[in-house]
Formats: sequence, structure tokens, C-alpha cells
Amino acid sequence: LRGRVRLQTDGQMRTGRDVAIAALLGAEEFGFSTAVLITLGCVMLRHCHLNNCSVGVATQDEFLSRCFSGKPEYVINYLRFVAQELREIMARLRVRTLDELVGRTELLEMVPCKGLDFSRILEKPEVPKTVAVRCQTLQDHGIEKVLDRQLIGTCKPTLERGEPVKAEFAIRNSDRTTGAMLSGEVCKRYGVDGLPEETIHLKFKGVAGQSFGAWLAKGVTLELEGLANDYVGKGISGGKLVIYPDKNVNYAPEENIIIGNTTFYGAISGEAYIRGMAGERFCIRNSGLSAVVEGVGDHGCEYMTGGRVIVLGKTGRNFAAGMSGGVAYVYDKDTDFAERCNQEMVLLEGLLTEDEVIIRQLLQKHHQYTGSPLAAKILDNFGQEKRKFVKVMPIEYKRVLLETAMDEEELDLMGVSDG
Repeated sequence: LRGRVRLQTDGQMRTGRDVAIAALLGAEEFGFSTAVLITLGCVMLRHCHLNNCSVGVATQDEFLSRCFSGKPEYVINYLRFVAQELREIMARLRVRTLDELVGRTELLEMVPCKGLDFSRILEKPEVPKTVAVRCQTLQDHGIEKVLDRQLIGTCKPTLERGEPVKAEFAIRNSDRTTGAMLSGEVCKRYGVDGLPEETIHLKFKGVAGQSFGAWLAKGVTLELEGLANDYVGKGISGGKLVIYPDKNVNYAPEENIIIGNTTFYGAISGEAYIRGMAGERFCIRNSGLSAVVEGVGDHGCEYMTGGRVIVLGKTGRNFAAGMSGGVAYVYDKDTDFAERCNQEMVLLEGLLTEDEVIIRQLLQKHHQYTGSPLAAKILDNFGQEKRKFVKVMPIEYKRVLLETAMDEEELDLMGVSDG
């Protein structure tokens, strides 16, 4: 290298050399997501949504999950090698700290390549010493003034002594990720198991900003009378979300969108009851949430791997694309749902007795929490209305369930108990 680093990288952070080049070009943060995933055993099959990952990284199949061999030590070892190589390069460049590398384009040497001119990228303007060429002042994101600070203060009796708390707040669309910091405090004190159901019940009125109820912990219920933006319930982890329009509205909620796009993205567990329609990509990558909604936009339940979803109305196109787990129940009043469902990985079936029980229970809760007339109408005449439901069952998930049932039956015949 002789005191310089040749510029030849594809932008992926894999080695200490990649980090050095990125820093010399001005980077102060470095992403290693793909490389780290590979150290844990990923072989880039690009089958993540098909539930058949042969190395057990991205699958709900218990048999395939046993193939996962990754360990935290592998990641630690890999990053140590990256750091060691970076230190060696820095030593050759006579640089002591990573901060001293940032923006030092004069230390880069471009590999000649016909037709390409990187001079503008490598240009380093002369600036006085009083002008910073890297980040030295942290940005004030206003975290100390967010609504969650009030929530945490109100919930001190719960956080300190486990006492139940109920409270009401106004909310605006500038209040983003409401409930996330509170959930973090719950997890710090009570672990990932959270609190008993309804220990914390907070009601809001107004228009919630992005990511309302994100990562909501078990034992925390957020109730919203009003509307919400995108990413409601992102990564919800055991909590409960109840959303319904302002009680003074004069429109039919089941015909209007009251929560935005990509809601309950990556949901893990918990409950959600939405009196009204959701935008596009409702419950995408849901892996354990039970949700009731009164209509969804395009790509509903996309890449879903677990949980239960009831849609009491119209869906957009491409419903269930890449859905490999969980079950969805769609109230197909106009018998045209099949035209909008992506059936590449799912089957459309009628209800079994256990499905009827699940639907009835969730609809009863939906009516209890949101006062939904639509849920009440279906429950009042459930014997007839249940025939309008279509069960969306992933083919792969059904196969796993059948194999599990057969295994249990074989054990019973052999006289072997679960213990």
C-alpha cells in the first residue's frame, strides 16, 4: 500500500480495508449487516420468505431451525479481524485514531479506469482549522421533550411498584413512536415477559404521528380515539393497541382509512383492534400478532409468518404475497376476494370449528374495545355471516401443522407422553 489505500470497493462493509476506504471518503458510520449474517451461517439462498431456509436462519419450521449453528462468538471473532486489519492499515498510514481518517481523501489512490473520473469525489477543499470536517456536535433530536417522557412520569407507580395506571393524553401527529420509550422502561424493570395484561392503560385523543405503539411491551395498552399515521404497532411485542375514529365523526369507519401504511410491520406478539381501514402492507412480516381490521389496502399480510388477522371488509390487490405462516380470515361479503389474493403460496379454504371459535372470540373483543357496529352485526347473525369468511392458509404452514399432528398421533399410539 506504501502509505496509501487504493480505491476499489463495492460499498459493502466486509473488511478493515473497506472501513478504511469508507472513512477516507468521509464516512463516520459503517454497516455490516450482510457480512454479520453470513458469519452466523447464512448462505444467501434468498428464500427468506419461503420458510425453507436450509441453514435455519429464516424459518418457522422447527426441523429446519435445528440446522442453525450460529453463535455470538462468531460475530465477535469476525469483527475482531475487521478491527485488526483496520489498525494495521492505520499504522501504515501513520494515523492513530479512526477520527483522523475521516475525509482524508489525499491518502486515497485511484485505480486508473478508462472513462471514469473520480477527481470530484476525491477533491478536498481547503478550510480553516475552525471549520469541522467531521461530526463534532451532536444533533439535538428533542428526545427530552417527547410525549413518552410524560408517559414514563405518569407510569412511575407501575415502573417502581407494579401498580396499575390509567391516564388520558392529547396527541398530535408530531408525537412519533409514542409508547416505545415507555415499553423500554417496562422491559428494563420487568424483562421481556412484561407486565400482566392492562396494567398500564393509556388513552389518547387526536392524530398520532408515525409508529404509534411501536415495540409495545406486554401489559401496556394504548387506546386512540382519532387517526394514526404510518407504521402503527411496528414490532409490537405483547402489548395491545385499540384504535377507533373520533366519536363525533359522521362517516362510516369501515369505508375510510384511519391508520396509515405498513402498520404492524414485523409484529411479534400482542393484540390490535382497528375500527376502520388500514392502508397498504397491513401486518407485513407479522409473526405472532392477533389483529382485527375493517379493510386493508394493497399487499395485506405480505410475508406474514405467524399470528392471526381478521379483515372485516375489502382488501387491495396482492393479498398474502409471500405469506408462509399464520392464518388470515377475510369477510368476503361480495365473493370477489379470490381475484385480489396472491394464491402462489396460500390456499383459500372454508372455516373449521376451531376457526369459528377464534373468529367469534376476536370479534367479541373488537366490539368490546372499539364499539364496532360491523362486528356487532356479524356476531348477532354469526350462523349466517360465518359462511362469508374465507380462510387464507399458507401451503407450507399447513404442511408443517399436518406433520406435527401426525407426529403427535404416532406418539399417542406408541404410548409416549409429551413429557
